[in-house]
Amino acid sequence: MARHLSFRSGNPALNKNTFKGMTGQRSSGPIIRDDFMTIEGTVNKTAISLFLLIAAGYYSYTSPLTYLWMAGAFCGFIAFFVTIFKKDLSPITTPIYALCQGLFLGGISLMYAQQFEGIVFNAVCLTAFILLSLLFAYKSGIIKPSDNLKLGIFAATAGIGIFYLVSIIGMFFGFSFEFLNPFNGSITSILISLFIVVIASLNLVLDFDFIEEASENGAPKYMEWYSAFGLMVTLVWLYLEILRLLAKINSRD
Repeated sequence: MARHLSFRSGNPALNKNTFKGMTGQRSSGPIIRDDFMTIEGTVNKTAISLFLLIAAGYYSYTSPLTYLWMAGAFCGFIAFFVTIFKKDLSPITTPIYALCQGLFLGGISLMYAQQFEGIVFNAVCLTAFILLSLLFAYKSGIIKPSDNLKLGIFAATAGIGIFYLVSIIGMFFGFSFEFLNPFNGSITSILISLFIVVIASLNLVLDFDFIEEASENGAPKYMEWYSAFGLMVTLVWLYLEILRLLAKINSRD
């Protein structure tokens, strides 16, 4: 039975309007073909996307071409908004976004690695552990995304987003939030980063629930790629915040 679509998520790629007005199509005749999104299809598309991201990240991390991360950031920014506004192009734009984000993350990871030995390996392992743990907790029913939980995560994510936005604007006026500095090893700064990591992690639970609801309510097939894109957005954010948290902890040594 299809569930009522709440679609509340802090992920900008997966919100209440993402699947609005979308339905799959079922053909009739001797050959039956369902054009509906499925969980299995979404898992496969996510796996492909993550493989592309990791491959591009490794190439950027080991490449002497230092400008790759900037090219990845710029092209990834464009691919992000194209995918958001042209969801039917997601089978094309999602792999492009994955490759671009891989180049970007590889360069950023190298910068952290040059400052703190072993930080990248630890961040990758923690991100993978959190993803698999929360997926298990969600599928086993240990974590149930109630409406109150969704509202709380959505509000916290929105608040964090506002801080990021104000910080970016502040750079042009000569001020910034010191707790966002990855070399700030104060207890307060570490606790704030830990809070952001927790919120980013819980957004994965909302993404899982969001994708399951969409598949149960007949979203079109190409939304499997779009859902994989949405998961990657959360995972990239989570990985970057884990890197920042580990850098702060290492700065105390």
